[in-house]
Amino acid sequence: MLSYAARRAVTPVARCARTYATEAAASGAGKLRLNFVVPHQSLLKNYEATQVNLSSSEGDMGILAEHVPTIAQLKAGIIEVFSATEKPQRFFASGGFAIINPDSTLNINAVEAVPVEDIDVDAARRALEEATRRAATGDVTAKIEVEVFESMVAAAQK
Repeated sequence: MLSYAARRAVTPVARCARTYATEAAASGAGKLRLNFVVPHQSLLKNYEATQVNLSSSEGDMGILAEHVPTIAQLKAGIIEVFSATEKPQRFFASGGFAIINPDSTLNINAVEAVPVEDIDVDAARRALEEATRRAATGDVTAKIEVEVFESMVAAAQK
């Protein structure tokens, strides 16, 4: 929280009227624009989505146009992207951040992400078994790998 002196030094920002996401969707006033990137490529750029579902450290989120501006840390899991004109797209992301802006743009910056249909379930299970063995010896990195591979196997089986 800003101190009184610091608040006085900050230029006031114009207040935007916010609504609940369901009210915004019903009114059709805004469109959700999605930019979904990983370090080596852009998976979706300026994509018009009707809804995006993702798992954050604070819980699962369903994001529509006019969503309250938020920054969320992503957990390993599925990111579902819905569009009015295309079939839903499902990606597995190992982690990252989602930034919801006041202008209804959603920027997802993932460490790694792949379409769910590209996951080799058998390879993910083998990697999970190996990481579990290493985690039992106290390997901290392996414990993180266990969490990611468990999420990956679960995502691929849905």
